[in-house]
Amino acid sequence: MTHLPTEFPDFGLTPEQRRHAVRGHYYEWPGMDGARGEIWCYSDRFSYRAGETVALHVSSTAPSFSVTITRDGGSETKLFEKSGIASRWQESPDQCSAEGCGWEASFEFRVGSDWPSGAYRITLIADGRDGKPIHSHHLFIVSPQPGRKPGRVLQVAATGTWLAYNTWGGSNHYQGITGPDRNQYSPIVSTQRPWCRGFVALPKDAPRVPLEVAVPPKTVPRYPHMEWALATGHSKKYASSGWASYDSHFFRFAERAGYHVDLASQHDLHFSPDILDGYDCAVFVGHDEYWTWEMRDAVDNYVERGGHAARFAGNFMWQTRLEDEGGRQVCYKYRARTEDPAYRGGDVTRATNSWEAPEIGRPGSATFGLNATRGVYAGWGGCAPRGVRGFPVYRPEHWAFAGTGIYYGDLLGADSHVYGYEVDGLDFEIRGGLPYPTSDSGAPDGLQVLAVGMASQVEESADIPIEDQFLTDEDGRFTAETLFGEASDANLEKVKRGNGMIVNFPRGKGEVFHAGSCEWVAGLLRQDPMVKRVTQNVLDRYLGKS
Repeated sequence: MTHLPTEFPDFGLTPEQRRHAVRGHYYEWPGMDGARGEIWCYSDRFSYRAGETVALHVSSTAPSFSVTITRDGGSETKLFEKSGIASRWQESPDQCSAEGCGWEASFEFRVGSDWPSGAYRITLIADGRDGKPIHSHHLFIVSPQPGRKPGRVLQVAATGTWLAYNTWGGSNHYQGITGPDRNQYSPIVSTQRPWCRGFVALPKDAPRVPLEVAVPPKTVPRYPHMEWALATGHSKKYASSGWASYDSHFFRFAERAGYHVDLASQHDLHFSPDILDGYDCAVFVGHDEYWTWEMRDAVDNYVERGGHAARFAGNFMWQTRLEDEGGRQVCYKYRARTEDPAYRGGDVTRATNSWEAPEIGRPGSATFGLNATRGVYAGWGGCAPRGVRGFPVYRPEHWAFAGTGIYYGDLLGADSHVYGYEVDGLDFEIRGGLPYPTSDSGAPDGLQVLAVGMASQVEESADIPIEDQFLTDEDGRFTAETLFGEASDANLEKVKRGNGMIVNFPRGKGEVFHAGSCEWVAGLLRQDPMVKRVTQNVLDRYLGKS
């Protein structure tokens, strides 16, 4: 087993700064780098097909910049370079997070017909006012052409979740500068703004959310990822979402393991659901929290017709709506029942609430077998900080575990810490030493529970004062109110103990495999042999190789 350090890493912050790193609201905004100058960029869309034109909207204090475009896959391939491109500073509206920046296009280029599907990192570099270079990163996706794709995997990037967590401009679906006192999260976020720092590229030593510290009893919770973010000038949410922390690790692993992988955005799924049709296997990874009704339809129909969906991801939580041809994402979340127009004469099934809200009538388990409201936090803060770091295995004879050498009761992925920081689960019961979903759990017919770990919806420790808690019981009370109509202590008691599962089930002519944890990709990043083997078992079966 991995031996963990017993002290938190020190990033040079004072106690006040450490507190601000967790509780404060800090974000990227135009002008933040002051005298040094800065350069920012976004593209008009998330994804393009070969032959289409990408418009880059650039705002810079420098009169010109250079651009490099690199495909970020199993290996890095530089495909485009150009220097001496004219630029200027472009003003942004105060509420650019919700409204979009509205910058004019500065530079356009055409996606080459020979550029393979995947993620393309744009690096912009210009001269800062102090003589040192300034730079920024952006990312766009080259989606596959339509048609049959035997032997290829389609990975769907969690662009809805990227949008929800993007801190650039001051507001996202978590914190914000909206509302009468400029202190509310925004239920509307725009695609027309740069990605925050850390979403596209990260150094290898950037901390992940789950704690890599052996926490002694009565220790006040600490959040190294947020401390590191404040100390290094990265987004507070870099470890919660984005290509760099999540989606990239699966894509690189799969290409290096010899799989042929294409990449699409969730927005492709929404507007062009037939993009799935050519594939035997579709993959969803990482922190994958925000979905539209249409995206779910695309996956459900694909699986019913014989497709195979593999989800190595956690926290299937919120329904969103897209507006302005996909330019804005709407999610009222905790304020949905009081503010979302869907509750005032609209179609309430499309309310931007938790999928498990009874009025929506479409729990997450109906698509991927598991529900976020029965899972959630593990391995950080006061939520099972000393809990299991891997999935406790109950059915080692299942085909997914072939060749792993794993036994009943073993922990899958503990050394690489694949369990956390948010997980999805179901109500279950143990019979004869094996877990089964309860009759009212919402589990699809034929679902097998392969592994189960513990999680929590609340931070609860009599030894930790409330002012030192970050998560507290707010999410638990929201879940209680969502499921049972009231956030009472009695209802909180029903929901506060969660779990995370690996499940497998048939649907129609197809099949779904779901390892319900955000951190599965950590096992691929850290080269965990058993996690890699399970991943390959799923891909091989779904591609017809086994």
